[in-house]
Amino acid sequence: MQVTSIRIYPVKSMGGLATERARVETWGLEGDRRWGVVDAEGEKITAREVPALLGFRAQPAGSCAVRITDRAGDSILVDPPIGAVRVTVGHARQGSALPAGEAANRWLSERLHQSVRLVWQDDPTMRSIAEDRGGHPGEHLSLADAGPLLLVTEASMARLNSWIADDAELPDVPGIDPHDLSDPGAPAPSGRGAEPLDIVRFRPNVIVDGEVPFAEDGWAGLRIDAIDFRTTMSCDRCVMTTIDPVTLIGGKEPIRTLARHRRWDRKTWFGIRIVPLSTGAIAVGSPVVPARAGRFAVKP
Repeated sequence: MQVTSIRIYPVKSMGGLATERARVETWGLEGDRRWGVVDAEGEKITAREVPALLGFRAQPAGSCAVRITDRAGDSILVDPPIGAVRVTVGHARQGSALPAGEAANRWLSERLHQSVRLVWQDDPTMRSIAEDRGGHPGEHLSLADAGPLLLVTEASMARLNSWIADDAELPDVPGIDPHDLSDPGAPAPSGRGAEPLDIVRFRPNVIVDGEVPFAEDGWAGLRIDAIDFRTTMSCDRCVMTTIDPVTLIGGKEPIRTLARHRRWDRKTWFGIRIVPLSTGAIAVGSPVVPARAGRFAVKP
């Protein structure tokens, strides 16, 4: 088993980018989700509320700076606001962050047609992983939702796409939360002729080829090259996965099919959240070895 892709998302909820190699910090991949978007009151804004965020591309620009490009190709370089007065933000357990300058805020607000601010997490050790999300004392994360890294497997994605094709003619299962569908009225895909969903919809950090679909559900952890990771939990999925990351067109999949095959605790699940137990580097092609049961501390 090996790593087939590595992805980072410099600005939370904006489009990500693939990289051949990444440094692993204890709070996640270097440059991943250290920037976020908030409203005038400091409440976080994600693509769940504003899907247009997915249409922006964010790239690291050195020394924690980031370049943001819109769908028309216009871009702005934003330097880390070192020395700025901290502002309160609504990211859970974060408390405050450093605000970008007015030029960046104005540029982004004009394109989103609402007043927003860009903020920077200058110190990831400010934010702990929630205990009810599998966090242990002393573990931290970026502005990611619940864990430092998200891992998915190509084997699981292939099985999911097969289910989507097989179930195309079946009615929706009852009880799907309409808030988890970006277009509840969208038609089902047209059987095996439909284009398979791209795994990037799940916004993973690490993609591995895998051997058995959904075997990762049972991993206590894993080793990538010389770095050990602990699994905190399986990842519950939301409406963002139903938005095509290229066209921004909404729909029902993959939530519609996950609700039939992988729903428990009133949620749908795909991928695992993992915590680095040391630092170092990983690369495309790095060997992946799942941990034996009991090798690492298992999620609560």
